[in-house]
Amino acid sequence: MFNSLRGKISEKLGDTLRLFTGGVEWDITVPATDVAKFPPRGEEARVYTWLYHREDQMRLFGFVSGERRSTFLELLKVEGIGPRGAVKIMGGIEQDELEKALEAGDLSRLEAVPGLGKKTAQKMILTLKGKLTSLSALSSGGPYAELVEALAGMGYDKRAAAEALARAEAALPPGVSGAEKEKLLFKQAIIHLSV
Repeated sequence: MFNSLRGKISEKLGDTLRLFTGGVEWDITVPATDVAKFPPRGEEARVYTWLYHREDQMRLFGFVSGERRSTFLELLKVEGIGPRGAVKIMGGIEQDELEKALEAGDLSRLEAVPGLGKKTAQKMILTLKGKLTSLSALSSGGPYAELVEALAGMGYDKRAAAEALARAEAALPPGVSGAEKEKLLFKQAIIHLSV
């Protein structure tokens, strides 16, 4: 529904960001670590959003980047973590620390996050190990972040998707470029990932 909102920041309070755009002031729930990364009050910002909608309530969640929103959506896949819990977890640990803790299976680091108990931390490791690896790290020097994200959306591990794309690119015939190149890379990456 909404990908992002752009407007002037009117308030920054704990895990809430208020954004004034087009005559409307939006009340957006944002991880505390993200709130600090937005510009000061009165300056313009872009907020990547996700709308939570139930019969009895609607709430808009916001993030400083598309990658942070992807992390939030991955956290929602963990049994027992809802939108407010995901925001609280993200507000208690930086992105790179979270990725490292999950990759290393560092239960003690995850348990140190406020509000995160041992059982939920274990579920996070089981569900998310290998899935939160930073897209920027995976695709440094390459323009394939969107392809990695598309493959991750199909359920593939981001690191494995990036490696499959790199193998596919190495095997491409010379002279292929543009949209045709991306289509071939995507197709070949799926073949590599299916083996």
